[in-house]
Amino acid sequence: MESYPDRHNCDGKRSYAMLGTGALGGYYGGCLQKAGLDVHFLLRSDYTHVSQSGLVIESTDGDFTLSQVNAYQDVKDMPRCDVVAIALKTTQNHLLPDLLLPVLKDDGVVLVLQNGLGIEDAVAEIVGSHRVIGGMCFVCANKVAPGHIRHLDYKAISLGEYTANYHPAGITARMQQIATDFESAGIPIDLSEDLLLARWQKLVWNIPYNGLSVILNARTDELMADASTRALVEELMAEVVAGAARFDRHISSSFVQNMLDRTAKMKPYKTSMKIDYDLQRPLEVEAIVGSPLRLAEAAGTNLPQIRTLYRQLKFLDGKNQG
Repeated sequence: MESYPDRHNCDGKRSYAMLGTGALGGYYGGCLQKAGLDVHFLLRSDYTHVSQSGLVIESTDGDFTLSQVNAYQDVKDMPRCDVVAIALKTTQNHLLPDLLLPVLKDDGVVLVLQNGLGIEDAVAEIVGSHRVIGGMCFVCANKVAPGHIRHLDYKAISLGEYTANYHPAGITARMQQIATDFESAGIPIDLSEDLLLARWQKLVWNIPYNGLSVILNARTDELMADASTRALVEELMAEVVAGAARFDRHISSSFVQNMLDRTAKMKPYKTSMKIDYDLQRPLEVEAIVGSPLRLAEAAGTNLPQIRTLYRQLKFLDGKNQG
């Protein structure tokens, strides 16, 4: 296992703040620091451990340890950064008004690395719509212990510029700059001209696999191995495609097939929603399932399978929270 020292004052390179240092923030932030970027990590329960012992990244691409990291418990102690990445669960988004402004440079940008639909709107209300970029992460990673991230498979991120009403914004220079930083850290980046399309595409995977993993108590490989559950996955994906089409975002059958093929080849994986359920944490039901369901139904599209999934998840989440 390689060990990498602290990274400070990186010769004018963009600085990054990771709001949340779980599987997502720990993995991507760790890769950026290893590549020489100036990265600052906001932590809660892991703060003492990480500030003393650093971050351990166990990865299919090679394990490494960051022996020292810039760790903080309070954003007021963090320097203002060029890019502030939101790596929190959407169930914690009520904290964002207090978290974002103290750590964001006047000309900085917020990178929303969260699942769901419509989440950039709330961020834009805090920092302004011109300062928001959406990021869809296609990665299998879990936090297995304090300061210890296990990366299992995939790692790509799709970036899209946010605009009011999600009008396609094309590919901007700042998207390309952020992409360059992540690519220098070994993270493949897809630049999307249309953030709303990219969000619906991510839901093709997120709605069926996150939802069914909780309801059926199953890993992704188990869902794919059984003919009945695979058929259910495909039916839910078809409804996501129908929801997207109502907003003139057209997802090809080849894209859906690629999601199925990639998941079938994926290492056995417990989804983030299933991990949250097992640990009795609040589930991201509203961002991932409720929001797209309500938007599609308000636009006149009936999504009966997704509506059933949503109601089941709401029941299980409520019961799980006591």
